[in-house]
Parts: sequence; structure tokens; C-alpha cells
Amino acid sequence: MMLPFAVSGVQVLAQAPAATAPATDADRMAALEKQVAANTAAAAAAQTAGDNGWMLVSAALVLMMSGPGLALFYGGLVRKKNILGTMMQTFAMMGVITVLWALVTYSLAFGDGNAFIGGLHNVFLRGVGLMPDPRYAATIPLQTFMVYQLMFAIITPALITGAFAERMKFSAMLVFMVLWAFIVYSPMAHMVWGVGGFLNVTGGKFPCLDFAGGTVVHVTSGVSALVTALYMGKRLGYPKIPMPPHSVVLSFIGACLLWVGWFGFNAGSALGAGTLATSAFVATHFGAAAAACGWSAAEWLRQGKVSALGAISGCVAGLVGITPAAGFVTPMGALWIGLIVGVFCYFMVVKVKALFGYDDSLDAFGVHGAGGTLGAILTGLFARAFINPGVNIDGFFAGNHKQLLNQFVGVGIAWSLSIVGTLLILFVVDKTIGLRVSEEDERTGLDLSQHGEEGYDWAH
Repeated sequence: MMLPFAVSGVQVLAQAPAATAPATDADRMAALEKQVAANTAAAAAAQTAGDNGWMLVSAALVLMMSGPGLALFYGGLVRKKNILGTMMQTFAMMGVITVLWALVTYSLAFGDGNAFIGGLHNVFLRGVGLMPDPRYAATIPLQTFMVYQLMFAIITPALITGAFAERMKFSAMLVFMVLWAFIVYSPMAHMVWGVGGFLNVTGGKFPCLDFAGGTVVHVTSGVSALVTALYMGKRLGYPKIPMPPHSVVLSFIGACLLWVGWFGFNAGSALGAGTLATSAFVATHFGAAAAACGWSAAEWLRQGKVSALGAISGCVAGLVGITPAAGFVTPMGALWIGLIVGVFCYFMVVKVKALFGYDDSLDAFGVHGAGGTLGAILTGLFARAFINPGVNIDGFFAGNHKQLLNQFVGVGIAWSLSIVGTLLILFVVDKTIGLRVSEEDERTGLDLSQHGEEGYDWAH
């Protein structure tokens, strides 16, 4: 068919466009498959971006738990002459452990190795790039996973400083923590979270449920804290001379920052922004709240009033107790765990510490060691398989009685490694550079004796 049209006043005939041939079934199927593939790729890219964004935020939240959270919490609990020295111990871990992690300890914790320790394949972060490692997390870069786990490696040794607050030399503290990262933290992290680890929940000899660090973080740090406090002895004048916190206000702020940051600690351990993160987030909040109420109720019954220090201590105890369980229990299970741990840790701090007379300055063992141990065991009671289908392990109350044994094995290994490793490190450091400040320096305070400055200069 010819159609007329005009060009500069002259009528011209033009060929009409040919009619489009009808699409075949094969064409339509090919187009549909192409669209489905494009939609799938877009959804995968969106999930990767969402998961990676959540994990980077979680890493920042966990770092916030160290500084300012733990630094303020511990700093307010010591006497004012020691506040900077105490806060510097936490801050130093943010620097020293980061460098150590990049050089070698990440490889020891998460590199390919045997059932007890990683190898040296990833030293200097070799092979730790921007592509995911599906063995750990399929939707986030391995480098994101690495830096997230770094934040755990930072706060764990920092927790120990609460036991020897006001009496260890800064130089000794640095050497102690570096050796502790090698001898205690790296093997424990590999056994629980490393591929092929002895306690790994998806293939270990004794699959121990530890979602975010009940054994790896809190049992190791808390038990090491007790060993260190016993080895070093009491502060000058303890317990005859009163040594109350110089600023509960600072500790209160620190505890609130810890509570907020703990959502990155626990919900971030889902390694993605899915429903498991939601479950862990809710469990974390409920556990902390129940423990704060439990500790406060016990204190109220015993002393007739609730203290701010008791309430925030209970909150931290609950956060510790729910850490191993966060990705495995229901909200009601989290409430029970928090309540039990809150009351138990109050008893440990108020009764057991007084009974044995050891000087765990800031109750690192009473909260982290005791709370982490009980929390890990309670995880074996309350775990439900449907909460975390990727692990699919029930606890004792759901009929899986063997899981309680696995939890005890994990706790026993954490205790044993912490006791033996810490004693060895303390002995070596003590016999080489010495652990404790002189009596004169202890009376002066760590701020001036170790750092040459004061946290509070009232003269200006």
C-alpha cells in the first residue's frame, strides 16, 4: 500500500510500514525469562545493599559499645583519680586490636585451619576482599564481615579491664591484651564461629549454640577477669577503705549506650537484614529489660530501695545473658533468660564476691563471666529450631536433651582456655615487665602516674 505525503509542495508516494509479525510462544517465553532474570538480579542487588548497609551500621554500633559505651560505664565506676586511665584502657583496644586483627588475628580466628585454630592464609588480610564468602555470609562482602567481627575482638579484652581497674600498669595492660588476643580469643572464636570449628553449630564435634558471643566474648573475658583479679590481689585499702563510684551519671550514660549498641552486637550477628535480625533484636531488648527488673526487684527486697547503679548493672547482665540465645529463642524465652540472669548476677555481685573477698573492681566476672555462663546454659534449655531455620536446633525444653550437654562442653572449654591461657600470660608479663603499679603510683592514681594528666582539673 502506497501513502501520499508532501515534500516542499510535491506529493510523493511512500511505502507504508510493514505489519509486525505476531510473536510466537517461544518469543514470549524468552521475553518472560529475560524479565524474570532481570527482576531476580535487581532483587539480589537490593538484598545485598540492604544487608551490607545493616551490617556496616551494626559494626558501628558495636564499636560504640566500646567507646563511648564501656569507657563511660567503667570510667564512672572508678575513683576520679583513675577515670582517664580506665577509659584509656578501652580506647587503646580500639587501636591496638584493630592493627593486630589486620595483621594476623583475623586469620587465626576465621581463616582456614583445623578444629581449634585458623591458619595463616589471611594474614595481612590477604584474600579478604569485596566479594562475599558464602561460608560466612552470602550477601555481604567478606571485608564487611571481617570489620564487623573486629568490633567483637575489640570489646572482649576491654571487658577484662574492669577486674584490674586502678592497679595495672598501662604497659603491662598492652602486652597482656596482645597475648590474650592470640592465646585465648582467636582459638575460641575459631572453635565456635570458624569453618570446621570444634564447637561450630553447623558441623562441629559439639555444636554449641552461641549466636553472638556468650562463650566467645563474655565467658572468656569474665573468667579471665576473675583470674587476673585473684592473681594481682586487692587494691590498696580494699575493702576497709570505701571506694564508691565517682560518677554514677557517667556510668548511667555508658549503660544506655551499651543497651543501644547491643542491637548491633546481637541483631547484627544475623549477618543480614532479614527476619532473623528482627528476632534477635526483639530478644535482646526483652532480655535486657527483664534482667533490669529482676536485679532491681532483688535489690528492693533486700535493701528496701532500687539504686540506679543496680538497675543499669542488671540491664548489662541481661544483655550478656541473652547474647548467646538471641538468634535461637522466642520473645518469651528471652524474658525468662533475662529475669533469671538478672537475679543470678545480683547474687554473684552482692553475695558471692563478699563471701570470697576477691577484688573484681568493676564486677567483670560477676556480670560477664557469671552472666555469660548462665546465658549459654539457658540457651540450651530455651532454644527453638523454628527461630533459626539455618541452624534448626531445638533446646532441652523442646525435646533435644543432648543440646544441654553441648552447651556445657562449650562453656567448659571456654572456662578452661581462659584460666590456663590467662594464668600463663600473667606469669610471663609479671616476670618480665611487672603487672602492677607501685604503691605510690596507685595512691596518686592512674591518670597522673600512667598518663601525666588529670580527668578533672578543678584548679582551672
